[in-house]
Amino acid sequence: MAHYTKRTKQVLAQRVAHDIFDGAYVNLGIGQPTLVANYLPKDLEVVLHSENGILGMGPAPAAGDEDFDLINAGKQPVTLLAGGSYFHHADSFSMMRGGHIDISVLGAFQVSATGDLANWSTGEPDAIPAVGGAMDLAVGAQQTWVMMDLLTKDGKSKVVSQCSYPLTGIACVKRIYSDLATLACTPHGLQLIDLVDGLSIMELESLIGLPVQA
Repeated sequence: MAHYTKRTKQVLAQRVAHDIFDGAYVNLGIGQPTLVANYLPKDLEVVLHSENGILGMGPAPAAGDEDFDLINAGKQPVTLLAGGSYFHHADSFSMMRGGHIDISVLGAFQVSATGDLANWSTGEPDAIPAVGGAMDLAVGAQQTWVMMDLLTKDGKSKVVSQCSYPLTGIACVKRIYSDLATLACTPHGLQLIDLVDGLSIMELESLIGLPVQA
């Protein structure tokens, strides 16, 4: 039986932040991806974008320092760095659709081995559709990364051969950052970038139910 420790949400956010390059314009999606802002290296210039119309977001404010007139797309209070700005969301979507965002980090319900993304609806009759700007970000960013738990609460893999949920975008995800492994999505399937200690590729393949190239 495998003995491994899952990455916490904080450790996973650090892992994503480690791969963001100097000078990048980055959109952090609602949910787990917002944590990445707290772990960006201080010696890098990374400009954070929010689809509701912000450039130059900083880390989350300290308790008691929140300004609820300054929020991200998930309605969480944020900070604004020197030189930052906020503007109409139509201008924000022009940035997203015009290819001006280098990296988009999104959550997901499912990702296929070749990079199809399903992150806005589970298709259930009582589910509330919440696509927001996900479609624009998924196909408009230069790179789309997904940050999520590898398995559902029922132990099913969120990485699949073919998405069963409504699609957000086709072949748009380049990397999957999960609590157990980091994977690249390629036209030929999944490629391993790294694993948590104690987990083997064979065990990962068993959890996912798909082959993973070393």
